[in-house]
Amino acid sequence: MPVSITLTVNGRPAALTVEPNTLLVDAIRQHLSLTGTHVGCDTSQCGACVVHLDGVSVKSCTTLAVQADGRNVTTIEGLAAPDGTLHPMQAAFKEHHGLQCGFCTPGMVMSAVDLARVNPNATPEEIRHWLEGNICRCTGYHNIVKAVESGLQAMKTGAAAQAAE
Repeated sequence: MPVSITLTVNGRPAALTVEPNTLLVDAIRQHLSLTGTHVGCDTSQCGACVVHLDGVSVKSCTTLAVQADGRNVTTIEGLAAPDGTLHPMQAAFKEHHGLQCGFCTPGMVMSAVDLARVNPNATPEEIRHWLEGNICRCTGYHNIVKAVESGLQAMKTGAAAQAAE
């Protein structure tokens, strides 16, 4: 029997009617038409589906939509500024060629943004460890790690500039 849920997605309220077994990724993609969050494995292995739930990264392919009821969800579409300016982590992935086909990129970026919350001074080894739940089949991880290092620095610089204002 369908259930009604309300959540905030990328800063906007959303009211959905979903089956109790609807996955968060399906609610995001099918009910809200936000297709930046990808489905790669449906088993929590690849990380293409990572979103933030109340600011913490989760794999939306194994999270039920009802678990997001009353909570804040941020998808890759919610990172950029309203004027289209890329989030510092997105800009770093672009600058350092941290992608090839791009399928894994939304999940990588969302995971990396959460890493900034947990460990803003992460070493390359810590970045690699953090991203173990995100799989890229196209590239080695060298440029991805460089992008995350740069993104972490840019996020710290941006936070410091905002604090100084």
